[in-house]
Amino acid sequence: MDSSKFATFFGNVPTFTIPGRTFPVETFFAKNVCEDYVDGAVKQALQIHLQPDDGDILIFMPGQEDIEVTCEVLTERLADLDAAPPLTVLPIYSQLPADLQAKIFQRAPPGQRKCIVATNIAETSLTVDGIMYVIDSGYCKLKVYNPRIGMDALQIYPVSQANARQRAGRAGRTGPGKAFCLYTQRQFQQELLAATVPEIQRTNLANTVLLLKSLGVEDLLAFHFMDPPPQDTILNSMYQLWILGALDGTGALTPLGRQMAEFPLDPPQCHMLIVSAEMGCSAEVLIIVSMLSVPTVFYRPQGREEEADSVKEKFQVPESDHLTLLHLYNQWKANNYSSAWCTEHFVHAKALRKVREVRQQLRDILTAQRLPLVSCGTDWDTVRKCICSAYFQQAARLKGIGEYVNCRTGMPCHLHPTSALFGLGNSPDYVVYHELMMTSKEYMHCVTAVDGRWLAELGPMFFSVKETGKSNRDKRKEAAVHLQRMEEEMKQAEQKMAEEKKKREQEVPVKQEIATPGLNTPRRTPHRLGL
Repeated sequence: MDSSKFATFFGNVPTFTIPGRTFPVETFFAKNVCEDYVDGAVKQALQIHLQPDDGDILIFMPGQEDIEVTCEVLTERLADLDAAPPLTVLPIYSQLPADLQAKIFQRAPPGQRKCIVATNIAETSLTVDGIMYVIDSGYCKLKVYNPRIGMDALQIYPVSQANARQRAGRAGRTGPGKAFCLYTQRQFQQELLAATVPEIQRTNLANTVLLLKSLGVEDLLAFHFMDPPPQDTILNSMYQLWILGALDGTGALTPLGRQMAEFPLDPPQCHMLIVSAEMGCSAEVLIIVSMLSVPTVFYRPQGREEEADSVKEKFQVPESDHLTLLHLYNQWKANNYSSAWCTEHFVHAKALRKVREVRQQLRDILTAQRLPLVSCGTDWDTVRKCICSAYFQQAARLKGIGEYVNCRTGMPCHLHPTSALFGLGNSPDYVVYHELMMTSKEYMHCVTAVDGRWLAELGPMFFSVKETGKSNRDKRKEAAVHLQRMEEEMKQAEQKMAEEKKKREQEVPVKQEIATPGLNTPRRTPHRLGL
């Protein structure tokens, strides 16, 4: 953390530094640029492991896929070596089940060495005893929001210098260590940023704007942020809140917006939860927004992907990923919130327990807001319409097989392979999605099929109902016939008026007078005057 920036922000206050107990770490940079960080990390790990020195190894990788590939390649190459000492390879990432995560804290058997392959979760959140060697790939995954197209991009970026130092420091927690960087010293000094771009400058600020408005901040563009976000992001967030009815035309908070500010959720979820009380489905929507507040609850263990996908199909509702989450929670509830049931069905028990806590918290807020908790039973159309009321600005129409385009921006959107709608023989014409994420393609996450008329009803500022059953060509023909008919009627009207005018002129007698030269024309005098 940059303490000087915080001290300056709070009026040049004094800073106090409490040094931690650390040991010296020797850092080694690559001599040449590494083209494949997975292959480079595996080679470096094997080189360390074949040395007689003790100490466990920690490898930093960008994401889950790279971690699993690294573990697999490392295990295969270790098996090809003759008389190699045993090595326990353990992955660690956020979506790994809790029981598998706990293995990294267990001591390796005598005569064995642990090799932990982790994301940046191991930079600060976790401290594992016995780590003496760190291998830094030099990359991490970051989510960056683009306000112009309303899409998050989860991409791999080089780490910052601060992250690199933090990773190297992991080797010196319990004793002197060594850090091996898979990038050159020149890259570290000239290409890596000093610090990671602050999250407030690369994320959607709709929730932050709603909070500041509820605190009475009027001019957000002039607000004194520690790290000012882009103005486009602030204006886009205000526009999103205006669409949802949280802000009025002057940017002031509406009564609905004040209600939304009471919930610790993203604005669309707040809106959906409040509207659900009026539509009579708040019990179902309460579970859905609680499920959306945690990372994915499904997991696919390596080597059992097909089995996990087969089990997941039992919970899928073909028309909605949101309803799939609702169905999953209800099944867990019907099985007495069993952890064994979660393990059997490839579901994170810890995540579902968190969902249950969030649901109770949101229910207390609903009670405080005097919003009733009512159920619609199995009327899924009501739930889907309620979801549409919050996400109509994120609607997409069908373009091809599994391919959609955003109705407002024209941005291509694709159904994610994990979606319940993926692979359906008859894809719905219109869908709304929870978020649009750019990975290998523009994927929609958490998708629900909606009726086009709902979009026109709930989002009239964007959509309107148009006549169906007629092609544009037929409509152009009808318009041409209608115009020709109008022209003929105008001609007939003009002809009739001309005939009537001529008839009136013929009915009026023409008076002839003889003018006498040299005399004034006699002036007519009214007979009523007796003259």
